Amino acid sequence: MCKMKVLPVVLTAGLILISCRGGKDAGVSSTTGWEYNNPDNGGFEVVMGAEQKTGPGLVLIEGGRFTMGQVQQDVMYDWNNKPRTVTVSSFYMDETEVRNVDYREYLYWLRRVYVDYPEVYRRALPDTLVWRSPMGFNDPYVQYYFRHPAYNTYPVVGVSWLQANDYCLWRSDRVNEQLLIDEGELNPDPEQKNQNNFNTEAYLVGQYEGVVNKLRESLNPNQTERRTTFEDGLLLPNYRLPTEAEWEFAAYALRGNTYEERIYERRIYPWDGHNVRNSAKRTRGEMMANFVRGRGDMMGVAGSLNDNASITSDVKSYWPNDYGLYCMAGNVNEWVQDVYRPLTSEDVDGFNPFRGNVYTDLRRDANGRVVTKNNLGKLFIDTVKDIDVADRYNYQKGDYRNYRDGDLQSSVSTDWRVDDGMQGSTRMYSQSVGTDGQVDYITLINDNARVFKGGSWKDKAYWLNPSTRRFLDQESCRDDIGFRCAMIRVGSPAGF
Repeated sequence: MCKMKVLPVVLTAGLILISCRGGKDAGVSSTTGWEYNNPDNGGFEVVMGAEQKTGPGLVLIEGGRFTMGQVQQDVMYDWNNKPRTVTVSSFYMDETEVRNVDYREYLYWLRRVYVDYPEVYRRALPDTLVWRSPMGFNDPYVQYYFRHPAYNTYPVVGVSWLQANDYCLWRSDRVNEQLLIDEGELNPDPEQKNQNNFNTEAYLVGQYEGVVNKLRESLNPNQTERRTTFEDGLLLPNYRLPTEAEWEFAAYALRGNTYEERIYERRIYPWDGHNVRNSAKRTRGEMMANFVRGRGDMMGVAGSLNDNASITSDVKSYWPNDYGLYCMAGNVNEWVQDVYRPLTSEDVDGFNPFRGNVYTDLRRDANGRVVTKNNLGKLFIDTVKDIDVADRYNYQKGDYRNYRDGDLQSSVSTDWRVDDGMQGSTRMYSQSVGTDGQVDYITLINDNARVFKGGSWKDKAYWLNPSTRRFLDQESCRDDIGFRCAMIRVGSPAGF
């Protein structure tokens, strides 16, 4: 609300109209002197004072500086998480892990819309066989865990990193479609089929029509109405997996143990103290997370179960951290965006650190127009070629997953290759065959190794520490790995 001194009513009302107007109220360009949003001046439209809306399920995570990395003894001796000070920009994150019912909604949409492409639905199915164990009777979970309503609000598991990314993009489109419906621009269209389905990017470039209700009035003298554009501030950025730095920052929730920028305790867990039990008077001694207390102890003794969960539990179990996020320790591990490298902590930027940049762009024809969407209603996206960016100052390659950690610029290996005219080393991340035909170097680390964090119902307390990190191939899945979505915060970092 605008604040001002007490003035006569008429004058006050006038000032309020002048100083508090938002939306498309007229403004004047400070560079040309031309008035915005004026059809007489050509109708250049500018939305004034718009702030990003909070998408469904998200919580604003106010960013800042923190010490990322190891806070306790490295019992695995991986030496892969050197402490360093970094800054994370503000972003949004899901309050909870993605639930079984959420993922079933996604599958239902795929099956209903892609009637001629059943393989899309099949590829998205979680692998329920992750519950099987050679020496344990977990077979009932294969059938019941994902589909029985008793597990609706439990975290989805058996989902690979690639499947989790596809879910995030689908969710982005559904949220933006609903925003356009709420705005009155589109009517709901349950008859969408195959190529004819709402995709945000296709809509923005005019390759999806939809059931139009009422388009926006256009101030362009050459047209009377127009579609929503991203410059209108209505549509949200994409949902996505959080980066490792974002996830770790959100898990620690340092806003709860700071005073005027002074962090008075570096947390081991997403809560204060070094203990895994609640210290509050009324709930003292209760477990703070779903994890393994000791060998073979998954939930405690009957009559007084210590974490009240034999496997996973409801995504809103236990106590949220100081950002209001549930189960940032235990229940299930969670995928993050990053490619795993043991030396990432020594290589990444100090602002929004991330390893995994692969620059992409919409596919265009020779005239620069976006190529027609594919049979699934999505636009074609290509990785930017190295030759197209070689002369740029800020980046000279399209794929930076290997940057400073195995590429030509940093490798000490003499095992060179030539690929598309670019030299590089494969020594560090693949099998090397010697002159005798024998493999002399083997590693599981490659460009498809993705980080997961957080600890799970199958893990000891060590893995509940947000700084610990492990990796798995992006096409693999387990019964103790799920995910939650994130989204960039555009505009002011504090949300005002």
